[in-house]
Parts: sequence; C-alpha cells; structure tokens
Amino acid sequence: MGTLNLATHAEQTTMIPPVGLAELYEQHSDTVYRTALRVTGNTADAEDALQTVFIRVMNQGDRLDPVMTPARYFRRAATNAALDILRRRSTRREAPLDPTMGRASPSSAPQLKEELRQAIARLEPRDAEMFVLRFVEGLSNGELAELYDLEKSQVAMRIYRIRQQLQEEMK
Repeated sequence: MGTLNLATHAEQTTMIPPVGLAELYEQHSDTVYRTALRVTGNTADAEDALQTVFIRVMNQGDRLDPVMTPARYFRRAATNAALDILRRRSTRREAPLDPTMGRASPSSAPQLKEELRQAIARLEPRDAEMFVLRFVEGLSNGELAELYDLEKSQVAMRIYRIRQQLQEEMK
C-alpha cells in the first residue's frame, strides 16, 4: 500500500489539507485499503480507491470534523469508491480474446469472483453498497438499519431481494 499522493491534479498541489487529515489517514487508511481490496479484488484499484477517499476528505476542508468521522464512514466511503471503480471497469470491459471461453466452471473461483464483482457493479448504487457492507464488511442487519435509518426487517427484506437479483444475474 502506497502513501497518499495529494498532488494528483495541479489544482490540488496548492491545497492545504485540513487539520487532522494525517491523523485520519493513519487511523483509517488500512481499513479503507482492505475494504476496497475486498470489493475490487485488485491492489491497484484498492490503492486508487484509498486515494479517492482521502482526496474527497481533503476537499471537504474545514467542513470535516475528525472527531465526528468514525471508522464506519471510511468503510462506507471505501465501498463507494471501490464500487465506482468496478462500474467504470465494467462499462469499459472488452470481449475476451478467446471466444470459446464460456461461463466459469465451479472450480474457477477467481472467474466467479470477477463475475460477482461485475454483477454487484450493475446493481443500483445503494443496493450494491448495502450488499458489500453486509457480506464483505460483515456489518449486521442491525448495524445496516442504523446506518440507513431503516427498520431491521426492512434491511433483511432488502438484502434478500438483492441476493435474489444477484443470483439471477449470475445464471
């Protein structure tokens, strides 16, 4: 995992990071990176997501209150940044070189994971986020209910529907 490159764009080279950004990076960069890596399955994409999250935090400037920025915020931000990367990748996806390549066999786990990533990228953004937070990050239905301001039963039903939709996409 690399360091945060704050000078990605010319206009950002003159920006002064908000007070506490270095501390936030130290506290949450591992969580952001691991979350993004689990979502994307690719170290380069995870590093891109890590950088995106902290550039967004930096751009918030004085509006960011380090005390009010819990690990949950960074997990959710990492999930969203990683899903954005997956969506961009799936829209630019090219046909495989070997046209005889069919769907993945049960023994090809990496290909199945990639198909699942692509199916998740095709979900509505909030559904994709909820699915990743539930099954990749391990948040409980209760935690999701609190995060999304929903009833626990509503979360359970929504997760069920999302799983059904993904199963259909994977057929």
